[in-house]
Amino acid sequence: MSDKSFRFEGDNGKGVLLVHGLTGAPGEMMFLAKRLQKRGFTVYAPQLAGHCQDLKQLLSTTWEDWLGSVHAAYEQLARSVDEISVAGICVGGALGIALAAEKPEIKRTAVYSMTFEYDGWNMKGWYRLAPLMRLSRVLPMFRTLRFEERHPYGIKDERLREQLEKAPDTVIDGALAYMPLGALDEMYRLCRHVERTGRNVRQPTLIAHARDDDMSHPRNAQRLADALAGPVTMLMLEDSFHMIHVDRERKRVADETARFFNGGELLPAATG
Repeated sequence: MSDKSFRFEGDNGKGVLLVHGLTGAPGEMMFLAKRLQKRGFTVYAPQLAGHCQDLKQLLSTTWEDWLGSVHAAYEQLARSVDEISVAGICVGGALGIALAAEKPEIKRTAVYSMTFEYDGWNMKGWYRLAPLMRLSRVLPMFRTLRFEERHPYGIKDERLREQLEKAPDTVIDGALAYMPLGALDEMYRLCRHVERTGRNVRQPTLIAHARDDDMSHPRNAQRLADALAGPVTMLMLEDSFHMIHVDRERKRVADETARFFNGGELLPAATG
């Protein structure tokens, strides 16, 4: 299967790595990428190892492999821009923080819908998975156990949600509509790594989260803020679910990200 990574060239000397989420694909970052490019940024959205293929390929990788993809993308982008910031959704955001902990030269970071726990209002059943995740490390049959995405799929916008339900491949090319237990276990390992190494992240960080996130309670955003050593700017959204980068407030997410990466202050919600 072909690589679904993409890159847009800007003219302000600043680069942005956009990192997609677990079981997602680079295409989910397309709106953000185009909006950032219009503001002068060179944008690179890499495909994470094991993604955009099938269950077997995804489960053949670890969170370290996913981070390796982000490292490689960073090195490629760094050859053509003066500075780099990194932004990502959920696991992509966690990978961005992990990269920033190892690369102090990264200018700024942005994390959308950080998920240490799947504890949003639509995810109560996820609490019972911890014992199975431990078993998945020794019993392959549990690694392949998978859970289908549930309505409303992290999207509050009814029209986009309807399109996703009818033809998911036309919305995000390469994304999987389910979460395998083995990949979920790797996500939790990555998040523990982020909490351990957050003290090394001294760059300014924008943490954006929906107050009504159906998958990840806003307490996850505060938990990330508490783990980081650098200054944190919190952006709480009022009209989105989990997928804030594609949902109703996607323009505000993109514009505030551009403003933040340019060193500016966020605008009040009424003018966003």
